[in-house]
Amino acid sequence: MKKQFYKLSQAFLFLVLLTFSQCKKTDVKATAPAVDIKIKNTSSFAAPGPGGGVLMQAFYWNTPAGSWWTTVNGKIAAWDAAGISAIWLPPATKGQSGGSSMGYDPFDYFDFGTYNQMGSVTTRFGNLTDLNTLISNAHSHNIQVYADMVLNHSSGGALEANPYTGTNTYTKFIPLSGKFPRTYSDFHPNNIHASDEGAFGGFPDLCHAQANVSNWVYNATYSMSRYYKNTMHYDGWRFDYVLGYGAWVVQNYVNSVGGFAVGEDWDGNAANLQNWVNATGGTSSAFDFACFYAMHSAFDSNDLTHLNDDMLLKRNAAKAVTFVSNHDTDIIGNKYSAYAYIMTHEGYPCVFYNDYETWLTKSRMNNLIWIHRTLAGGTTTNLYSASDQYIDRRNGYGAAPGVIVYFNGTDYWQQQWVTSNWANKQIKEYTGVSSWIQTVAADGRVLIQAPPHAYSIWSVTGY
Repeated sequence: MKKQFYKLSQAFLFLVLLTFSQCKKTDVKATAPAVDIKIKNTSSFAAPGPGGGVLMQAFYWNTPAGSWWTTVNGKIAAWDAAGISAIWLPPATKGQSGGSSMGYDPFDYFDFGTYNQMGSVTTRFGNLTDLNTLISNAHSHNIQVYADMVLNHSSGGALEANPYTGTNTYTKFIPLSGKFPRTYSDFHPNNIHASDEGAFGGFPDLCHAQANVSNWVYNATYSMSRYYKNTMHYDGWRFDYVLGYGAWVVQNYVNSVGGFAVGEDWDGNAANLQNWVNATGGTSSAFDFACFYAMHSAFDSNDLTHLNDDMLLKRNAAKAVTFVSNHDTDIIGNKYSAYAYIMTHEGYPCVFYNDYETWLTKSRMNNLIWIHRTLAGGTTTNLYSASDQYIDRRNGYGAAPGVIVYFNGTDYWQQQWVTSNWANKQIKEYTGVSSWIQTVAADGRVLIQAPPHAYSIWSVTGY
């Protein structure tokens, strides 16, 4: 939704030259090796690999105006090589703010930078040709493209007398595209009901129970859903502010054209997230805000047991889109550990553009993406949980051998004996923080280590 205040998170310094202790109960210390981060990624993982795909949020708040589609288009080849399998674009049509709009104040849902209205021909991000070029290029690299759908409200209408309010309201929409004209009866209150699940920011609140609205959104052959799918060639949908209207709207939209879907249900309660997913008939995933807040508590409040908190990914991993930050919220300080968590755990991880392109070390992010795409498959088993140490095992699935991820919240190196699924095999650490090559015992037991206030990720050798 609308941009909240951004806090530029300081990139977390990865310390690899400190000492480690055998565990909290001993005084045994040794020197950990200084090893460069190892990066492994190839363009062969453009399609979802053994560990699944990775989504890129391909924008941030207040992107430079005029040529954003061209900027993103120039990133596609490199993102493909890094293992990005889909991109989420901002709302692409003309908003009330015209060429300065971030798209969350929609006026003409069919003007992708073609018509001279709201003070400009182009949108903030470019014109229709630029967008078509971007989508085509993404598809040529086997990268899917998700549209940001703002269906709760409209903005920029002209004043008209409104019999349901007894006042004049900004509810008369006559877009130059000629598509989806709206009047007061298409908003709340109207002859059907006074309100729905929620309104936002004083904008005219669309009533999806009205035939004119439902026809233009998903029902009719000329609907948005069909136009975006069949003419614009979007592959999926990110639904903005789904707390503002019924989940049945998302269900009907997705049922009309298919494609991947994820809803912005801004709720840190995992049960509520699951209930919303269920209410869509299982047609949509949800951003896992429960995981987001749990990671913030775990990594920024020095209590890793919060990684045991309830999350959508633990209830229904197939419907959980995990993330570390986005254009609306950026509160996690230890972002590297948070990305290590979502890249080694179940769910569909989403990378934020600024984290990847500006704020964090790209090679380190690529390493985590490669680990997710190649190694991190299967169910999850917790092996160790304390406020200062946390270890999970991904059990492997198909071609993905699984991983063991070790988070260390102390000021010194730690090590632990854990039980793996790799009896009698050699394992190594895949981020480069440790040079250990360990042989797993016949009973699966193996000793691993992790650096201070960071993580290590282990799997069988040979990848």
